[in-house]
Amino acid sequence: MGQLALDKAGLLADFEALSRPEGQAMRILDTDGTVLRDWRPRPGDRANPEIDRGQLRDLLLGPLDVQWGRGVTEVVPGTPDGVLVRFADGRQETFDLVVGADGAWSKVRPAVSPVTPHYTGVTLVETSLDDVDTRHPDLARLIGDGSVAVYGANRALVAQRNSGGHVKVGAQFRAPLDWHTHLDLADVEAVRSSLLALFDGWAAPVLDLLRHGTAFVHRPLYVLPVAHTWAHVPGVTLLGDAAHLMPPLGVGANLAMLEGAELAESIAAAPGPGDPAKAVRAFEVQMWARAGRWADITAAGLERLVSPDPTQALALFDEVQPS
Repeated sequence: MGQLALDKAGLLADFEALSRPEGQAMRILDTDGTVLRDWRPRPGDRANPEIDRGQLRDLLLGPLDVQWGRGVTEVVPGTPDGVLVRFADGRQETFDLVVGADGAWSKVRPAVSPVTPHYTGVTLVETSLDDVDTRHPDLARLIGDGSVAVYGANRALVAQRNSGGHVKVGAQFRAPLDWHTHLDLADVEAVRSSLLALFDGWAAPVLDLLRHGTAFVHRPLYVLPVAHTWAHVPGVTLLGDAAHLMPPLGVGANLAMLEGAELAESIAAAPGPGDPAKAVRAFEVQMWARAGRWADITAAGLERLVSPDPTQALALFDEVQPS
């Protein structure tokens, strides 16, 4: 989906120059370090190449004039001059169309929907490794060219290689939202010790992913309802996580990119430059149907990936990976 959006924007060749098809590789280990699966992309396979989020952002922004640092506090549709947007600096402006592409805690969403994200019961604590090939060659070999994942009962460790020897590591586990109240999340060593205790008994090379992490970021996983829709509000719409926040299983950014392209195409194809309401409504109906399917798939996927039965995770990957 993301590559289709890039193709529509004339950016596919630039993306291919930056992306890493080798990053499609995926290795799954048992908690004792045994390799259970080792998938590697076939020559020429570009179905799901990886790219660093910063590189993708810069590619998409291109020559656009972005006004950074202008936080939005409220969006008010239906004023005589259009849709009113209030900014954190006290200024306000009106627009013909406001597109809320502002993520999980969207400031635009309340203009069309009262729904707020709810906690999934799964928490992610993220850390990272730098210059992994030089500083941690054993871990570099463990991770390979793409990702490595280890699944236990109600917990998982996943490491994904980025460019330049940077690796992102995610510890995922089922826990109450307030699981960390006894911790100072800014205390790196305290968080590290807590995570090592949570994964106690796992193979030493796997735990080294946490031992060598440089900092820890707490990311409890929230979602919107699977079938999140709203009554159309003239002049306001949503896309991406603002519209359909779902578990982070590789779909959200791709959906957002394709939706942005489709919304632009819908507006460009409208008969005249006036009120784009009909084009936006058509876009929303199309988005809801596809996003609903993916929200259902990713919700079920999260249940299997962070499950009391780790074989569920392995079975899921066997279903989606090429034989």
